[in-house]
Amino acid sequence: MPKERIGLQDEEKINIGHHESMCNPIGQAMVLNDARTDFNIMLCLCVGHDSLFLKYAESLTTVLAAKDRVTGHNPMAALYTVHSYYQKLKKVE
Repeated sequence: MPKERIGLQDEEKINIGHHESMCNPIGQAMVLNDARTDFNIMLCLCVGHDSLFLKYAESLTTVLAAKDRVTGHNPMAALYTVHSYYQKLKKVE
């Protein structure tokens, strides 16, 4: 759902002039509840939104990674770049 639907102005968005979707962790939990999942794995929900998801999800759930601003909401970036950007961290001296 676009952020404008709740009255957010374009200049209030992070990427002015671009589409930004709102998170709906309660809706996501309800979809999985309807699908009667046995186990949920959360990947990259925002901190806070993950709490709402956990509150409403009926199945057991675990967190693989949460979003954060340090990695530009891409917490897996460090893993994706371990063989390139972070190569120096693997060197043994």
